[in-house]
Amino acid sequence: MAEKPSFAWRITLKRRLVVAVIVLVAWLAAIEARLVYLQVGRYADLTARAERQQLRTVETTAKRGDILDRDGRVLAYSVEADSIYAVPTDVADPAAAAAALCGALDDCGAAERQVLADRIRRGRAFVYVRRQVSPDEARRVAALELEGIGFMKENRRFYPNKDLAAHVLGYVGIDNTGLNGLESAYDTLIKGRPGTVLIQTDARRRAFSRIERPPTTGATLELTIDRYLQHVAERELRAGVEENRAAGGTAVVMDPRTGEILALANWPTFNPNAYREARREAQRNRAIQDLYEPGSTFKIVTASAAFEEHVVEPDDPIDVSAGHIRFGARVIDDDHRYGVLSFTDVIVKSSNVGAVKVGLRLGPERLGLYMKRFGFGRRSSPDFPGESAGIVWDPAKLTDSALASISMGYQVGVTPLQMAAAVSSIANGGDLFEPRIVRTAIADGKRTPVPHKVVRRTVSAGTAALLTEIMEQVVERGTGTHAKVPGFTAAGKTGTAQKVVNGRYSTSEYNASFVGFIPSREPAFAIVVVIDSPHGQNLYYGGSVAAPIFRRIADAALRHDGVPPSINAAPPVLVAREDPRARPTSGPAELPAIVTLAGGTTGSAAVFPDLRGLGARDALRMLARLGMTARLRGAGIVVEQDPAVGGPVERGAVATLRLDRYVSADAAAISEADAAP
Repeated sequence: MAEKPSFAWRITLKRRLVVAVIVLVAWLAAIEARLVYLQVGRYADLTARAERQQLRTVETTAKRGDILDRDGRVLAYSVEADSIYAVPTDVADPAAAAAALCGALDDCGAAERQVLADRIRRGRAFVYVRRQVSPDEARRVAALELEGIGFMKENRRFYPNKDLAAHVLGYVGIDNTGLNGLESAYDTLIKGRPGTVLIQTDARRRAFSRIERPPTTGATLELTIDRYLQHVAERELRAGVEENRAAGGTAVVMDPRTGEILALANWPTFNPNAYREARREAQRNRAIQDLYEPGSTFKIVTASAAFEEHVVEPDDPIDVSAGHIRFGARVIDDDHRYGVLSFTDVIVKSSNVGAVKVGLRLGPERLGLYMKRFGFGRRSSPDFPGESAGIVWDPAKLTDSALASISMGYQVGVTPLQMAAAVSSIANGGDLFEPRIVRTAIADGKRTPVPHKVVRRTVSAGTAALLTEIMEQVVERGTGTHAKVPGFTAAGKTGTAQKVVNGRYSTSEYNASFVGFIPSREPAFAIVVVIDSPHGQNLYYGGSVAAPIFRRIADAALRHDGVPPSINAAPPVLVAREDPRARPTSGPAELPAIVTLAGGTTGSAAVFPDLRGLGARDALRMLARLGMTARLRGAGIVVEQDPAVGGPVERGAVATLRLDRYVSADAAAISEADAAP
């Protein structure tokens, strides 16, 4: 009987199939479990990681609004600049990429190259290589065609006039944030709304970007500053500081009728385009941050209070014959023995003893009241958040000695801006205006002017008129004769105050100051000049150090605004024959008008203008309007001219003008002689 075939292999096969199926099912289950884990349990984490690798949203800075002067001339604006970035995950060799980039960038040393390589090596999704590079640097980097390296546009702040009005404007950091001055105070208004840029990596791992939301340009600020007057104030202040070998100085020019600041200058100064290179001392805005004891300029406040409270009249005699007054061991002296002075002469000759005696009659409560009325002891302007409030003592705590000090301008801390506002209130008849430097905000084509604000009434119009007369005499025959401007009446007050050094009043360090307004009866400008620690040949007195700076600033300002003389006012400045072929030429508003004669008869003009003090461009415009040409010698402002003032004008003739940076003492004397009747 034949043997039955064996089917044992089938059993083996079945067992193997079962094992294979079990393994396959287990494998599939593991895959499914892994997929569930990754797609459900790790979904959020992996999605975020993928987005970090492939996508990056970067906030882009908006274009800051421009800053303009009162005539629309640009003081600050923003320009586009390339910023270079890297996507580290797309950079294969960080060290090689850093070396190539560093070779294409300016001023990139070994230390910066190593920092850049380390930054890329960390593997972040986005890092800056260098921000706001020059066009040449951008071109060189683009030519490298490095993977993972891209460009994006940012805005860089630029100040075309360099250090002009640097302390007013301030500066902007690398992140488009205002860090000082108006750039900081009005940052939220100027900077606009930022946009967003989406940076992606394509299939070939090349980085590219697209704008998700465009930025919105910020508002434009129009200031009360006059660029020309700002230049004049800075030029004359610097000349005065250097001439007197001083540590620094401040000059403020204000319109007393509105409180608008026309110029605010400090020395030393800095270039906001390179603010990182400037010394901290140069960046300090002395006009609003530096407190100083005003000395005799503060006698204006003492006199105002005395007149308002009927404590004294201008002609009342004050006995200062002793030349000193004693408070215990303390002695207050006058520089000279005057005998008996009228109160007017107490101010004119700046007698400390006389001011102290009147201050004692007033008492601390009444004098303290007028100090507050004039704005001392509190911030004066919202345009300067960093402004110092000043130091004013509680009247209830004042001893006779302290009251005596305050009466002559000691033991009170003020800023130059506060003094400018105070003297402006005397100039305009008694209204204290809030000092403003922003005139208008322009956004979306809409102008929003900043209104003038009267804070309070300081004194009556009668008291202001009395003080104006006394301050005129200070300039005419008192301590401020160096402030005289030919052809104009000026009102002012000098101040000389010892500085506190190491807790004691120094015998060698002083603040020399002058405050005043011009023309005195219809004031166009209130000017404050403070010079810190003069050590030159003019000594340290306000009358010899600060008053001449006042005169030079005032003279240029009056010419610039075309203010007619208030002393021996001349007839029309120019008389020229009518020429129908002459074409009108444009010129600045400050140039004198030409009065023509009808008929077109031949002959020459009757009067040649005084061009001294004008810049070369303005002088050339004047000569062009007369049909004359010029031969210029030197640079700066006109200090000499030929033909002379009042000489005949002939169309087609050549006028010779000598220019210089500073007006010499001889030229100033000649100018005064020409102006004399």
